[in-house]
Order: sequence, then C-alpha cells, then structure tokens
Amino acid sequence: SARSLAGSSEHGLTPLGQEQGTKSAGSLVDLIADDLLLENGDGASFGSIGKPTKKVYFYSSPFARAEETALKCLEGMRETGEVVKKIEELGLDVQDDVILVDGLMERFFGRLDGKELATYAYVWPVDMFMPTHTAFDVESVAAVSTRIRSTLLDIDSRYPEGGNHIVLTSHADVLQITQCYAAGLENVGMFSQYRFGNGEVRKMGRDVGSL
Repeated sequence: SARSLAGSSEHGLTPLGQEQGTKSAGSLVDLIADDLLLENGDGASFGSIGKPTKKVYFYSSPFARAEETALKCLEGMRETGEVVKKIEELGLDVQDDVILVDGLMERFFGRLDGKELATYAYVWPVDMFMPTHTAFDVESVAAVSTRIRSTLLDIDSRYPEGGNHIVLTSHADVLQITQCYAAGLENVGMFSQYRFGNGEVRKMGRDVGSL
C-alpha cells in the first residue's frame, strides 16, 4: 500500500476483513487468559516485565485497515456474548481507545509502493539472504527492525509498572519481522517463512521456538 494512505480512510477492511477483525476478539482474550494463568503469584517468572496485569491497550498503524481491525476487535470484545462473559470473569480492563503510532505503519516498498502485490515478490527472496538490502529503494528488513525496536521501547516507556497486555495491529511484513526480531531469529530476513493469516492473533514470544 502507498505510504500516502497513512491516516487516510481509503483502503479499509472488506466485509470479510471486518468479520475476521471481530472474530479475533475471542482469540485475543484466550491468549490473555493463558498469560494470566502463568502468573505464579510473585511475578518472579516474568523477570523485568513484571506480573501480567489485567489492563489491555490497543496500538495500531495509521493505515485504515489496521485501525479498523483494532476497532473491530474491540467491538467483538464488547458485543460478542461469550467473549464479554470471559472478559468479565477475568476482570480485564480493556481500554476503548486505539492509539495510532507511525512506527507500526506498513513497510515502505520504494519504487514498488502502491503497485500490484505481485511486484513485492521481487523483494522477499532477496530479504532472505540480505536483510540490509534496499533494492527498488525498499525499506530494508534491518531498517524495519530498528523502527519496531524504537516503537516498542517508546510504548513500553509509557507503562513503567510493566505487565500490561499491549495489542499491536499492523501489516504482514511488519508483524512478521517484529515476531522474528523479538524471538531472536538469527536471520530476520527469513520472516516471510512465518506468515500471519488475516485477522490472526499471536503472542509475541521471546524465543525461536515460539515462531
């Protein structure tokens, strides 16, 4: 997608995408429930991040389809009966606002920006053996990793108590690069081998086994 669409209402979700966004609420609450079950009472097993809290915050790319995905997920958390019941049982404190951050925006594809998706296939194979490449003036995998690291550190600094559940809604390359970078994959350029499905919710693990 063209970078010019950041902050625009154009190219939002299709009806199927809206449905997938709403259904993602159930998967998200299940992941949070699993995380809360890991709590051992003193937070020792969580190291510097602290014990999980019951606060849930949504951060999104400024692109319409990412923001709408977050909003649809929130809608599902408020209106889907079984999800609402589980949220109440868990005592979750879900914040209603979706916070837009430029650091989560789509990867910049340079001279391919805004062109057909098929043209992006010129870039992904090169990523796998050269994560620093900028062919076609594309934003390199290394540059995306640096951007994401800065964004995550900024978000983390807003909650010094730690342990909150932060939901990131972004785009395929960015999310895949993020999960590989966070997991410590030796070659983050291999991110395209760890695809997300549309509307899929994943926990961001800190080891390669989580991929």
